[in-house]
Amino acid sequence: MSFFKAMDISSSGLAAQRVRMNVLSANLANAQSTRGDDGGPYKRRDVVVSAVPTGTAFEDYLNDTSGHGTELRKVQVVDIHKDTKAPRRVFDPSNPDADATGYVEMPNVQVMSEMVNMIAATRAFEANATALNDAKQMAMKALEIGR
Repeated sequence: MSFFKAMDISSSGLAAQRVRMNVLSANLANAQSTRGDDGGPYKRRDVVVSAVPTGTAFEDYLNDTSGHGTELRKVQVVDIHKDTKAPRRVFDPSNPDADATGYVEMPNVQVMSEMVNMIAATRAFEANATALNDAKQMAMKALEIGR
């Protein structure tokens, strides 16, 4: 594996975790928003990622037909999915968004769960940044050896 492939894999992980942290931040910021874009309560969003090959089509063909080694993959954001679960109903007749019975539909965002996911995304981002820096340092050491 070349240093550039290692950097490519790590940078794709950094990009995916950045998107994930942005979505989690939006979920946390809108945890009490009773009016979203569609007029109803905010709907929680989740990032969908997929593993995609890192190589060119020719490299992928050689790996598939030769049976040698494992194919390297990087991560790619495929979609930002809106949660389809029903909103929470909270009794608050003083809220301007309350229905005739006094209930307000609140977002289905669980703040603690989102915070745990945010910490996990932050740790994954840090791990990818460390791997990227290590690959860079190895490439620099390899250049020093060649002097």
